[in-house]
Amino acid sequence: MSDAPANPIQDEDPPPVEDAAEDGGVRGALIRYGIGLVLATGLSAGSFLLPSTGLVYAPALPVALVVMAIAQMGVHLVFFLHITTGPDNTNNVLALAFGVLIVFLIMAGSLWIMANLNHNMMSMTQIMSMQR
Repeated sequence: MSDAPANPIQDEDPPPVEDAAEDGGVRGALIRYGIGLVLATGLSAGSFLLPSTGLVYAPALPVALVVMAIAQMGVHLVFFLHITTGPDNTNNVLALAFGVLIVFLIMAGSLWIMANLNHNMMSMTQIMSMQR
């Protein structure tokens, strides 16, 4: 018989699941989710309330909204998707990067197609003059 373990995958590479005893169990997880919920809700409410108040100089408002959006993405990644810098999250980070790449390619391709169509189509006045 060999000395190999019965399930080598399970023994070598444990799944990236949080250890309940290490993180405080269910109570610790609920606290983390609660903190994430409060932060995400606060950032969402702030992004809706910020334009209606005079707290930010009007030309800087788009920058403030972009900063709040990036902060909210960070909150979602850390508190809800559990993306951290740990060595067991390499696959999660690679999957996230691949998803961002695909979204970027779809957006860039759509904008490229729409710009090309806008450049090559006739204007509405030319179309109307052809119908008379």
